[in-house]
Amino acid sequence: MLSHRIRILAAATLVLGLSACADPVGQRALIGGGIGAAGGAGIAALTGGSPLAGAAIGGAGGAAVGALTAPRQRRGYYYY
Repeated sequence: MLSHRIRILAAATLVLGLSACADPVGQRALIGGGIGAAGGAGIAALTGGSPLAGAAIGGAGGAAVGALTAPRQRRGYYYY
């Protein structure tokens, strides 16, 4: 049972590192949604839940986190 938790924690750590790879808000939301859906389905399958429900919940959460953590861009300036 402990090895399953370690695997889940390791997978979550890797996925969190990958979620910071995109810059625009739309891209971050899509990438976060995809990573969240995959992670949610995997965790649900490992714990005996419904992978479809896990994917839906993980995808929604990942998209929200991806969109909310996007850096703000200044408007009207080409050079910073």
